[in-house]
Formats: sequence, structure tokens, C-alpha cells
Amino acid sequence: MLKINDTPHANIIELKQVTQVYGSSAPILKDVNFLVEDKPGQGQFVIILGASGCGKSTLLRYIAGLQQPTSGQVLLRDKPVAQSGIRAGMVFQQYSSLPWLTVLENVQLGLDFQHVEAKERRRRAQEMLELVGLAGHENKYAAYPTLSGGQLQRVAIARSLIANPEILLMDEPFGALDINTRLQMQDMLEDVWLKFQPTIVFVTHDIQEAVYLGDDIYIMAANPGRFVHHVTVDLPFNRNLEVKHSAHFNELVRAVEDKMIEVAAM
Repeated sequence: MLKINDTPHANIIELKQVTQVYGSSAPILKDVNFLVEDKPGQGQFVIILGASGCGKSTLLRYIAGLQQPTSGQVLLRDKPVAQSGIRAGMVFQQYSSLPWLTVLENVQLGLDFQHVEAKERRRRAQEMLELVGLAGHENKYAAYPTLSGGQLQRVAIARSLIANPEILLMDEPFGALDINTRLQMQDMLEDVWLKFQPTIVFVTHDIQEAVYLGDDIYIMAANPGRFVHHVTVDLPFNRNLEVKHSAHFNELVRAVEDKMIEVAAM
């Protein structure tokens, strides 16, 4: 079982012997075990790396309760997902905002479903927009080209966070962005994580992004999908450009690259 640390912390996410088969095809995932602990007052930032088709996005759908595996268990705080009562937000690579609603209306959606009073919804949504750098865009429609790709992803992150989820699932959220916007979004996400302290499970193909953001990196092999490597990222808790330019950061990037090359040769 892959586990972040052997400590007395409670488990927040656990996959036990998870297998996914579609029809008569070979398994997409086979006997996958994965465990993330809950660190109070800190949260976790877990990265999943792996080739396309190895099942990374499927794992996120399990945790979100959007899909059930063919066999095995998916547990949140030791309970099946549907019975756990845990809120999990999800941010996709594709822009997921509702284009017929304004930025403010999109961000408020989670609170609408919780029947929060209108004035309080607006106040909290406005605070969240300021946090993610969208103050002044409240009344624009959440659609391209009215907003840029980076701004639309900020809307998605704000919408996911406003309901204060314990788990935030992110499926290549910055993959479609230009490099400058991507770097800005990485720093913004780091700030948001430090403020709200959720457990984040983040899928990416970018090794530097993985090392910069993550506490722990899990690498998957394909055919069938399974976890084969775990890399602990022993960088300062607060990341910045100085950390990214450090020798140790580059050593970690090379170590992860080596493991990715090894996995590709399997």
C-alpha cells in the first residue's frame, strides 16, 4: 500500500485493490492501492504523474463520487464515498464555467445549493474573487473570449473552494494555459492552498510543476494502470521563485524525470 507517511494521522483518502474493466477489454486499472493521510492544520498536496491512458483521471472520478470501480473500495475517512459526508471540489482542464452566468454567479453556485442567504453568498463570493485575482470581473460573463483561459480557471478554482471542501481534485487544470499564465496560476494555487489547507490531489504531465507544487509525487505505469513510484518532495513549505531556482529543486526534477523514463520503458 502506497502511503504518504507512517504516522498516527487519520486517513482521508484510501483506495483498496481497485480494478477498472470496460467490457471484455484488459483492465485499465488493476489492484490499485493508494492512501493519503489527513494532516490537520496543513492539508496535503499530492501529485499524480503518468502517461496518458494510465487511469489518472479515473482515480479522481472515484474520489469525487462520479464513478465506481469494477471492484475494490474507495473510502473517504474510512467510509464509502457516498456515505462519507465529505465535500470534494473538482477542477478540470476544460473550462467548466457556465457561460450564461456571470463570474460572480458561477462562484456562488456551491452556496446556492447549500441555501446560504443571498447577501452572505455575495459577500463570500466577492472575497473569493479577490483572493484569486478576479476583483473587477464580477459582472462579466464567464466565457471565452470575455475572460482569458487563466481567468476562467480562476473562476473554476474559486467556485470549487467557496464551499470549503476538505478535498480538492484537479485534473490538469493548467494544461491549456500559456507558460506565463501557468506560472502565475501555480503561485496563486499555492497561496490558496496555504490559506484553506485542503487535501489537494493534482494530476499533471509537467514534472517541474509537480515538484514545485507537491508534497508527494506518485508515478503511475500503464497497461494496466498502477502506482509504481513515490517521491517525497522535501522543499520548504512556502514555495517561491528562489526555491524553484535552487540546486535541490533541480535535483528533484531530475530524479522524477529518471523515474518517468524508467516507467516508460516498462
